[in-house]
Order: sequence, then C-alpha cells, then structure tokens
Amino acid sequence: MAEGEGGSARPAASPYEEAMEALSSLITKRSRADKSNKGDRFDLLFDYLKVLDLDQQIPQMKVIHVAGTKGKGSTCTFTESILRNCGFRTGLFTSPHLIDVRERFRLDGEDICEEKFLAYFWWCYDRLKDNASEDVPMPTYFRFLALLAFKIFAAEQVDVAILEVGLGGKFDATNVVEAPTVCGISSLGFDHMEILGNTLGQIAGEKAGIFKRGVPAFTVPQPDEAMQVLEEKASQLDVNLQVALPLDANLLNGLKLGLVGEHQFLNAGLAVALCSTWLQRTGHQDITCLQQMSNLPEQFIKGLTSASLQGRAQMVPDRLLNSESSGELVFYLDGAHSPESMEVCAKWFSLAVKEENQHQNWSNLQGGDSKSANALIGNNYGNSSAKNSTQILLFNCMSVRDPKLLLPRLMDTCASYGVHFKKALFVPNISVYYKVGSHALPPSNSQVDLSWQFALQRVWENLIQGEKEGETKNVDVAGDEVRDDTEACIKSCENSAVFSSLPSAIKWLRDNAQQNRSVRFQVLVTGSLHLVGDVLRLVKR
Repeated sequence: MAEGEGGSARPAASPYEEAMEALSSLITKRSRADKSNKGDRFDLLFDYLKVLDLDQQIPQMKVIHVAGTKGKGSTCTFTESILRNCGFRTGLFTSPHLIDVRERFRLDGEDICEEKFLAYFWWCYDRLKDNASEDVPMPTYFRFLALLAFKIFAAEQVDVAILEVGLGGKFDATNVVEAPTVCGISSLGFDHMEILGNTLGQIAGEKAGIFKRGVPAFTVPQPDEAMQVLEEKASQLDVNLQVALPLDANLLNGLKLGLVGEHQFLNAGLAVALCSTWLQRTGHQDITCLQQMSNLPEQFIKGLTSASLQGRAQMVPDRLLNSESSGELVFYLDGAHSPESMEVCAKWFSLAVKEENQHQNWSNLQGGDSKSANALIGNNYGNSSAKNSTQILLFNCMSVRDPKLLLPRLMDTCASYGVHFKKALFVPNISVYYKVGSHALPPSNSQVDLSWQFALQRVWENLIQGEKEGETKNVDVAGDEVRDDTEACIKSCENSAVFSSLPSAIKWLRDNAQQNRSVRFQVLVTGSLHLVGDVLRLVKR
C-alpha cells in the first residue's frame, strides 16, 4: 500500500494507472494557441519518428487522412467499417476519447486491448524518454498519442490506417504522413478560431494543409468562401479535389445508417468516396466499381449500416431505473460544441424524442380499442394511458466557446420542432483536462469554481425571458441557493439550475424520475464531448 495525503494508505497504482500517470505528465497546461511553447515546433515530430524507428515504416502505410470541423470522426468511423467489411485489417486513430484513452486506437473495429496498449505505450515512452534532450524534449500529449498510433499500426501490420486530424491540419501531429493514399475534408465551420483563424477561408486553409502533391482528395459541399480556398490549395499541389455528394438513402436497400441523423448521409457519402478511391489506388478494383453509382457493394452497405460511434447521437436509458417499477429516464448524448453542430444535434434530439414518444405511447395502447390508438396518431398526449414526456438539458462547454452562439441555436432549433426544455442543468465536468484515466477526477473535497456555470445559466435565463417577451433582454438571474440531501450546492431558478457536480445532477434527475412515474424524462447531454464521456461513465457504471 502507498501512503496518501494525511498519512492514509491508498492502494498501489495498477500498471494501467501508472501508464496514465506517465501520459498525464505530457499534458501541457499552456493554451493550445500559445505559440511560445517550444513543443509547437512541427519539425520535432520527424525527430520523434527516427527515435521510434518509424521514419521508414510510415511511408509504407496505406493511409486515409481526414480533417474537418464537423463530421470527421463519423466519416472515419464509416470508412473503417466499410473497409473492415471488405476484409481488410484496419487501424483507426480518432480523438478525443470519452471514457478510456484506448478508444483512440482501434484494431479491426475494437479498442486495443490493455495488454497490447501497455506494451506499445512503454516501448514508445521509454525510448522517447531515454533520448530526450533540451533540443528534442518529450512530445506533448496529443503528439505522443499520434506517435503511439503509428507504432501500433506499424507493429500490427494493418492494411489501412485511417487517421482523424486532432486539430486543424497543417501542423497536426497526424500530418507527418507525407504520402497518404487519399485525403478527405468533412464539413467546415467556425471552431478553434483562436488557433485556426477567424474566417472560413483561414480555417479552410489550415484544413487543406493535409493535401499532398498529386494525392487525390474529396470534400463535401462547402460554403463558397471555404470551397474557394480548398480549390486554390488543391490547384497549387496538383491535387484532384472532388466533391462527394451526400449518400442516397435508396442505395442502402431499405436499411438505416449505423450513425443516426440526416447529416450522417453527408459523412457517409464522403466515406464511400474515400473507400472507393483507396480500393482503386491499392489495386482492389475487383471489390467495387462505383462509377455508375447505381448500387453499392454488399460490403459497403454492411459497413455503413453497422458503424457505431459513442457520444454522437446516442441514446442511453438509465440502467438504475426500472421503467415498470420506477420512473423512466433516457439520456440523449451528442458531443456537439459548435453553432452548426448544435443545430444538427437539436434537430436530431427533437425528431428522436418525438419518434420515441409516439412509439412508446403506441405500445402503451396495444390491447386497447382502435379508436384510442387512432386518436394517438394525431396527438401523442391525447390519451390517459400515454406517458407524458419532459425534456431536460444537461449542458457544459469549454470557456473558449461562446454560449451566446451555442445556446440560442439549440433552443431555437428545438422550438421549431415543438420541443421546449422544462429545465436546463449546468454542471462542471468531472474529468480534469490535465489528467488521464481514473486519476482524472478532482479530489472529493476540492472547491469547484462554478462561475462559468453561472454565466451559462444567465445566458439561458436571458434567452427564456426574451422568448417569453418576444425579444432578448439582459435580466437579473435571481435564484435560490439550496442544499439537497447530497450536500451539493445548487442555484435554482425557474428554468434552470447550477449543480456543483455532475453526480449530484444525475441524482436529481433520478429522484425526479422516481417521484414522477407517469413522466418520461428525456435528457439531452451536449456542449462538450468531455461532459458526454463523464455521463457515460456514470450511467454505464
């Protein structure tokens, strides 16, 4: 047993926790936009590749490289699933992870196992540590993870490595690949402007940094300003840039995409183009011939319809509540964190809850008379046997985001579908940005700064007040500060509440669901993938 604070004994760290401690040591507390950090030198990555004996292996990899603001993770997920179903050994590197860092490294559609992860982790970490110097320091967190991905994929001899850009493109750690097989750029929008630029053109220029001379590239329909820059960059590098159109749903033979939401047809169309080109350029034309686009190969359909991705348009019923004896609580999770993705998320949530309520209420009427059932079709709440539903928002976002852009887009889009939140709950994330793994939790007795959550609450209450009065006004948010039986301090207003911790907010939701058994509580969790991961960790525990 190791000794903790105050002399109390704590269990010795497991080998995996030791690796997470070592990984956490690579996280810089500097802003990603701080260019004074010596670790921002892109050329260091090529020194690291030599240290890890990867400089000769990466050029041999058959890489699909994907950048973008929205949808790049979904595009990579579709792409991996298609090629795996075509019979290839796949490696997929994505970010961020939601619960476990091993989610970032997938082999044949599965997270890398702990045993292999530890072996590759310490091989890379120790080699880099032994060779670290003032001129070539240890890599920062994301760069190390990208290097680790390259090591894993090389050692595991994958047929195809699908790489999702972490941030931007030009100076992203994944961009050490100098000769990918094909590149893709998903939908572009405003995000990380403090790093990538304040205009769509500037952002597009950073994303186009993954273009390589003579390597074909695909993008989706983009705003004119962004498309013009992409085309200019492509022309300069003799890149054949083509626009992949959204996938025609009729090509799926009546099946549904594995990732839900209308926007996923855009990502699926890009994935189909990337896979088709990868197959052609690697000499596997026998699998597909998509020139006619009149039908999709069976493997493509299976890949598109079986793809899965945590934290994006995901429904998770609360396992602690039995819908027969207790209330009903369902979490709708989506890591949207830009204005555009917030609108997409709101549309998905609104349609999903309406469909779910109609389905559930129809089921409740089975065995009843047809007259009651017919009445329900016109009004989900027109029959006493139908459960009422209440929509709750559980929200947090990073302080670099502008809630005055995110929350109005969310509220207005939901309202346009007739969905209105009964209450909005604002919470801090559980995990902290400077730790990875089980140690990424703040001490239980730590004081949490809730000033950002109170700021989010003010924005929300102003929006509600403006909606009621027909205009946006700054209102004084008066609320009651109370303590519930979890001793969590809450500032509760009529339309919102601030909780000092996520577990106390989850407990409040569960208590309300149990006390109101005739109500279906539908909770949208959004604004931050970190928040989504924290909720998944609690609900699936």
